[in-house]
Amino acid sequence: MHILYNNIPNKRNHNFNMRLEPTMFRKYDIRGRVSDAEFNEKSVEAIAKGFGTMLRKRGVETCVCAYDNRAYSKGLTEVAMAGLASTGVSVRNIGLATVPVAYWAQYFLKIKGVCMGTASHNPNGWFGLKLGFDYTSTLVEEEIRELYSIIEREEFQVGQGAIETVDGVIEAYQEDVVGRATLHRPLTVVVNCGNGTAGPINVPVLEKLGVKVIGQFIESDPTFPNHEPNPSLVEFQRALSSKVLETKADLGIGFDADGDRLGLIDNLGQSFFSDKAFILLTRLALEKEPGAKIVFDVKSTQALIDDIKAHGGVPVMWKTGHSFIKAKAKEVDAALGGERSGHIFVRRGYYGYDDALMAALKFLEYVSGQSKTVAELHDEVSTYAASPEIKAHCADEIKEQVVARIVQELKQEFGPERVIDIDGARVDFGDGWGLVRYSSNLPELVLVFEAKTKERMREIKELFRARLQKHPEVGPFENE
Repeated sequence: MHILYNNIPNKRNHNFNMRLEPTMFRKYDIRGRVSDAEFNEKSVEAIAKGFGTMLRKRGVETCVCAYDNRAYSKGLTEVAMAGLASTGVSVRNIGLATVPVAYWAQYFLKIKGVCMGTASHNPNGWFGLKLGFDYTSTLVEEEIRELYSIIEREEFQVGQGAIETVDGVIEAYQEDVVGRATLHRPLTVVVNCGNGTAGPINVPVLEKLGVKVIGQFIESDPTFPNHEPNPSLVEFQRALSSKVLETKADLGIGFDADGDRLGLIDNLGQSFFSDKAFILLTRLALEKEPGAKIVFDVKSTQALIDDIKAHGGVPVMWKTGHSFIKAKAKEVDAALGGERSGHIFVRRGYYGYDDALMAALKFLEYVSGQSKTVAELHDEVSTYAASPEIKAHCADEIKEQVVARIVQELKQEFGPERVIDIDGARVDFGDGWGLVRYSSNLPELVLVFEAKTKERMREIKELFRARLQKHPEVGPFENE
């Protein structure tokens, strides 16, 4: 099997007498920079051999593989395919695709294994592997530790799996998902894909549904010339907001680089944070399934909890991370799962993994059936003043220990009964809350603040700022 290596540094002989950087192996993803120290041919092959060994041990003999549109992703993922094949795992290569297409292909091709080469929403120069050995399931923390251990011990299985290209998967996916939503009235929507992978795949589906799409940065361009393809970032939201206002569109939709995260802007150009937008989807789900459980992450608005209870549902708060939310939603048989970051998991009438296109289709179905504008619906669910996701730099090697110390300090100061510590510390102040946790994907802490008023929200933010300033390892607040 001849593999072409494109745009990849560090072409060395493949012996595995190496120690992979532990910081690449995160809570629910394997992610790092393309470099001699982290992601390169040698490390990718080692990870693929380790993952192939895990698949074989679990009786999984075949794996779907795909990659995002970054210049180096195809070459690195082809290295991973060869590594998988060397353990006896057969590969079905569906090529350039979004993460949801790769997950969907598991069901379509009846294959439990998945290996997606993607840096998700991280900046250019990053790479990662999203791995799974069952449907609607990606590796969680203990499984990633198992993978790292296999690689360290070099206990790789040996075999020769076939590598085959499978065509037509994207077209079949598009046909399937468009049939799972209904547009009740015409809508004009600005769609920003940040020049990531999603544009050529998602825009045709929206148009087939009947949406009038105004494209913004929908062309695939791995240099990301306009802004990073991350709907959580202020520059992404500003660009989308400006276009919505300019065109007088009904709303704006943003997709991240690999299509598993959704961002929204209302018709007045306001950022419609995903946890608030998620409220509308939970109402739809609870209409169809009264009393259903709804899973959401620790960063989500208190308004979501209030609204789920008001509509007869059962709120279930859990750790941030697509693998964690998928697993928890499956464990409690939730109707729906969601994260403030824009990962949304539709479990009734779909497969329960994070598909930003499916979430967008359901959101459009809901708002097109309402007489109110998107801004009016936004105002209806905005019962708390919330900050954006604020970042503070903290090195990968120490961020977990730093947060552990901060959690204990907050418990001592405010009492353990007021601190939810399932993922960092979410401190309840009665009229608001503040959260500090460490990012699994980047060397930084993530902070979110919310309260009944903007003034109180700012007070809580300043309280946290003062406490974090006591830790010199933590940088200043960014993205405020």
